Amino acid sequence: MTVTEAELGRRLKNARESWKLTQAEVAETLGLSRSAISEMEAGRRGVSGLELHRLAHLYGRDMADFLEADFEQGGAVAALCRRTSSSLGPDAMEALRRCLVLGRETANLQRKLGRDPASTNLPAYAGPPPTSKWAAVEQGSEVAKAERRRLGVESGLLPDVARTLESQGVRTALVTFPDDISGLAVMDARTGFLVAVNRSHPFLRRRFSFAHEYAHVLFDRDAEGLVSRVSERNDLREVRANAFAAAFLMPEVAVRSFVASLSKGRPSRMRAEIYDEDAPLRVTARTKPESQTLLAHDVVLIAHHFNTSCPAVLYRLRSLRLITEQERSVLANQHENGVTGEFRMLFGLPEPNDPVEREHFKGRFLHLALEAYRQEEITKRKVVELVRLAATDGGEHLCGILDRIGA
Repeated sequence: MTVTEAELGRRLKNARESWKLTQAEVAETLGLSRSAISEMEAGRRGVSGLELHRLAHLYGRDMADFLEADFEQGGAVAALCRRTSSSLGPDAMEALRRCLVLGRETANLQRKLGRDPASTNLPAYAGPPPTSKWAAVEQGSEVAKAERRRLGVESGLLPDVARTLESQGVRTALVTFPDDISGLAVMDARTGFLVAVNRSHPFLRRRFSFAHEYAHVLFDRDAEGLVSRVSERNDLREVRANAFAAAFLMPEVAVRSFVASLSKGRPSRMRAEIYDEDAPLRVTARTKPESQTLLAHDVVLIAHHFNTSCPAVLYRLRSLRLITEQERSVLANQHENGVTGEFRMLFGLPEPNDPVEREHFKGRFLHLALEAYRQEEITKRKVVELVRLAATDGGEHLCGILDRIGA
């Protein structure tokens, strides 16, 4: 099918409206007049290759999309924009566009290498949506257990959550969002899964957010695009994702085992029966009053062990009934007043921060590009373009390396 100028214009208009951009905003970005954009969309003005390339980037799409026989309208991009365009600033929207373009370029490279970008072993945990917070917590916790079993880490620690997601074919990214947004998930049938979390948040919060967005990929695939906002934490899908993240990062067996290693978490009165030929022998014991109460210094050690924040630990301990709601509230106030930070310093524990911003997807993306170049599926010039698209310095340096090794 040859795409006429009228059809191309209609597709460009559809893509622009998906992003809720005005013709004037597009014109300013491209350095054209508003009337030029209007004429393009009406099919009364031709679109040059360079203009189409820039428009495709602006709309987070591949240029080839606009020239294919079947043009996908809406989809994940439209779903995401409906939930974000009113709350994201221009810098965040640009970063999101780059993520989407990278996703489509990744899918293109995979197709060139004979791989199906839509193929994945990642399960979809379909089921009835939660009807209460309790149901949401149960669903999230149970799927976290199932997913850990599937990954072969039933009770072990997850040192790098982003790497775990990448190993399952979920692309990860760090994007500077407004503070109210912790992250987002894109589930695109053509290009796969993308999870982006707020770069401006502390490391431990980003770690939790990666697990939270992973839950959306597992549970909410039909939504195509979801944004997680602090202000919407009572939404049942958000409650479920939070419950999943807590159980995924801090599995119950491991938490109870670590608490027991601190000689805490036992009931105030313990009973046991020992078998005897004549009659069972009943044994009872009482723990010393207050000896089993988890305190701020315990919370610091638990948080350090699981590489999570103290607030996340407190909610997990509460959900496992290892502390009461009143105890959680008291400990949360102590954390807000800096008590846990003082204990961390006293114990000589390092600050909970990742010394390197790890964006594992970038390396995998560039590896795909080099492999496609090696198989003569793309040109050296295209490799340099993809290096720049990945916001990595050194495109020309890479050319020098390829020349040196005779590639």
